[in-house]
Order: sequence, then C-alpha cells, then structure tokens
Amino acid sequence: MRIDFDPAEMSRNEFYKLLTAVVVPRPIAWVSTISADGTANLAPHSFFSIASVAPPVVQFSSVGRKDTLRNIEATGQFVVSFASAGLDRQINDSGTDFPRGVSEFEAAGIASEPSLRVKPPRVADSPVALECEVHSTLGIGDSTVVFGRVMHAAVSDEVLVDGHPEISRLQPLSRLGKDEWGTVTDVREISRIRYAEWQGPAGQR
Repeated sequence: MRIDFDPAEMSRNEFYKLLTAVVVPRPIAWVSTISADGTANLAPHSFFSIASVAPPVVQFSSVGRKDTLRNIEATGQFVVSFASAGLDRQINDSGTDFPRGVSEFEAAGIASEPSLRVKPPRVADSPVALECEVHSTLGIGDSTVVFGRVMHAAVSDEVLVDGHPEISRLQPLSRLGKDEWGTVTDVREISRIRYAEWQGPAGQR
C-alpha cells in the first residue's frame, strides 16, 4: 500500500521535508563567492548536479535570495569546493545565517586559497575546486537555479589514482533528510550493458 501526498494540500515546509527525504543522497556544492565590496562568502547548497558536459556546466539551486545568489548576480563568478567527510563540521558552520557582510571563511575559521581563473577564493582543505563563471540563471518559484561554466578544475594529487579521482580517497559527503548527513560506504561496480550483449532482464539472467 502507498500513502498519497498532494503538494497542493500541504504547506511548503511539509512538502520540502518530504522531497529532501526521498531525493537522497544529494551531493553538496560548497559555494564560495565574493561580494562587490570584496567580502568572501561561503555556503553549502545541497541541490547540486551536472547540467552539461560540452560545455562543462554545473548547476545548483539557491532556495530564497541568499548572499551566494546576490554575489553571483553582482560578479558573475563562483567556486564549488568538494564537500568531503572530514570537513562536515566546517561545512555545517558555513551554513549559519551570519549577517550580510560577514565572511564565513573568517567567522568559521575556514582556510582559503586564491583561485586561478576567478576572483572568489577556494577552500584550501577541500580536495577539489571547480572555478566557474555564470552561464545563466533560471528563477523557479522561490528558488533560483544557477548554471556555472567550469573554467578550471583543481584536484589534489592525494585523491588521484592513475590520474583519476578515486571515490575512497574523495570521501564525499551528502545531505539526506532532516538533519541527516551521509557518507559513501558500500561501493559496487556494474558495467553498462550494450544491446549486442543483452541477455534479458536482470531478474531472469
């Protein structure tokens, strides 16, 4: 038996809690920006994915109008730093609703480093940084989807195996429902099946 949930009959927060509990795990974009007056901002966004490969474009959604979005609209640049398990407390700290003009890097004691192609700084302890220029934005209801063209990727050699990022070394952190966070535990490899090799549904092979 299934239970039916109608978003038209539920409050925004009620359906938000349902969506974020069933669309899991969600990777975290740890987004750094810089304001027009030069203040560095850092905040986690868990509505994050790849939008395009050629050109390379990533996307994240800003729920409401936060400093991240305002800075991006003003400067057209941002950096997505990889959210790894060992940085969970710092990532959570950077999500605090500090007053506008306060740098989360400074307030939360998070080390930064200069980016190569854009003005916003990178998180120094993050193993991966994607430096982006805004491709476009799309307003949907109370949220704004930000599409960023990746201009440069910086990856720590400590997470590379034969030149490729290794999941066991990256240790990605994800958001789940409520105040839950997740890490990668069971990893399995399943190769994509070519039609020429198709032998019927998995349950019948």
